[in-house]
Amino acid sequence: MISFRHTWQLDCVKCPCSFQLYVTLISILFFTLHYITTWSSQFGDVPEFLPTKQPFWDRPAVLVDKALVEASLNSPHSRASLLAASSQHSGDWLFALPIASCGLKLDDEAVRVAVGLRLRLDLCLPHECHCGSMVDAHGVHSFVCKKAPSRTARHHALNDLIARGFASAGFPVTKEPTRLFRTDGKRPDGLTLVPW
Repeated sequence: MISFRHTWQLDCVKCPCSFQLYVTLISILFFTLHYITTWSSQFGDVPEFLPTKQPFWDRPAVLVDKALVEASLNSPHSRASLLAASSQHSGDWLFALPIASCGLKLDDEAVRVAVGLRLRLDLCLPHECHCGSMVDAHGVHSFVCKKAPSRTARHHALNDLIARGFASAGFPVTKEPTRLFRTDGKRPDGLTLVPW
C-alpha cells in the first residue's frame, strides 16, 4: 500500500489529471456508500452482492409512492382509473402501428379522448344526457349509457375489424344482416354461423 501511494504521488507530479481521476473516484465511492446507507435505512438490508439492475433499487420507493397516491384518492372512480392505468399491458395501445387498412389508425379526436381518459382529464363540459343522467366533465357516462350513439358505432367498428381480420386470413366471413328480429327476445349478435 505504501509503495502504491508513493507511486501515485510520483504520477501526480508527472500528470495532474491523475489527481482529478482520484478525486472523482473518491466522490463516486462516497456517493455510493451514502446512497446504500440511505436506501438500507428506508427499505431494509442490502444483499451481500449488490444487484446491478436499476429496478431492484427503484421498486421499493415506487411501491411506497404508489401506496401514498392510492391513499390520497377520495373517489372510487379515481381509484379505478389509477388501477386501470397502472395495470400490466394497459399502455400497449400506444405501441400499435398506425395501419389504416387494419383499422389501427386513430384520428386526432380518438387520441385526445384516449389520453384524456388515461390521465383523467376533463373531456367535455358537464351536461345532461339523452337518458336523463348528468354527464360529468370526464365524460365516462357514454361508456355505460344505453342511448349513447357511440355505443353502436364502436360495436359496428369492432365487428368490421374482426371481419376484415378473418377475411385477410382467408376465412369466409358473413356479418349478421341488419333488421334481424328473434321471437325469444335475445340479441342475434354473437351468433356464429359456420358456412362449411
